[in-house]
Amino acid sequence: MQYIFDGTYNGFLCCVFEYFEYKDSNVQLQVEGDDATQTFLFDSDKSIITDLVKAKRVQTGLQKHLGKSIAMDFFRVFLSEDRKAWAASFNIICQIFSGKTNILGNYGSEEVLYFKQTLKKVSRERHRMKAFIRFSRSSDGMFFAVIEPDFNVLPLITTFFKNRYADQKWLIYDVKRKYGLLYDKENVMEVKLSPEEKHALTTDTVITLDEKDEHFQNLWKRYYQSTNIEARRNMKLHLQYVPKRYWKYLVEKQV
Repeated sequence: MQYIFDGTYNGFLCCVFEYFEYKDSNVQLQVEGDDATQTFLFDSDKSIITDLVKAKRVQTGLQKHLGKSIAMDFFRVFLSEDRKAWAASFNIICQIFSGKTNILGNYGSEEVLYFKQTLKKVSRERHRMKAFIRFSRSSDGMFFAVIEPDFNVLPLITTFFKNRYADQKWLIYDVKRKYGLLYDKENVMEVKLSPEEKHALTTDTVITLDEKDEHFQNLWKRYYQSTNIEARRNMKLHLQYVPKRYWKYLVEKQV
């Protein structure tokens, strides 16, 4: 049986609800419109409708079995957008609700091991985004940053930046997933930009920067260069901590 859902976390939780409600067997997850969607000869499809009430019941059940923090790990792994990790999470959750509440400690299970490895990758990406996001200030006082993380970690860094820059308006936009987070000094809201707005955000020649922004960027570059001790330069170690794929968004790496 193939469950076809909308690709949201609530939809994923509804797949779990459906599994226990109808006792289906050999369930595989597919996302609507996914290029990887395959139709198997003898399998049947079932469209899963996202129901927030059902999703909440599953999430509440997970929290009762595992505690809030560990239950959130399934959401973090879901943000990896890795279909194999989603399948592993689905099977692990089904086993937990079937009574195997200690399954997450069984590293002999390939699914548990993959789940844990994916969780570690997402957590590392979240940590890097906290460190590598660089804001620029536009002429209207808005601070904005463009990112392109490997995983969909924006929901995981919201609280960090809201607390850190509580007195500033800011926008963090994920160009890879085409959405961003906008903070207006009170609330954080999800935004999707029009093609024209996205072009303006990602093109320096279109958006108007604050006249002091370039000055501060130059100061930051000079500080970075002055702290760099050429004799102790270790590029291999540097790339380990600051992978090259992040350089295009780091002010200190721009010539």
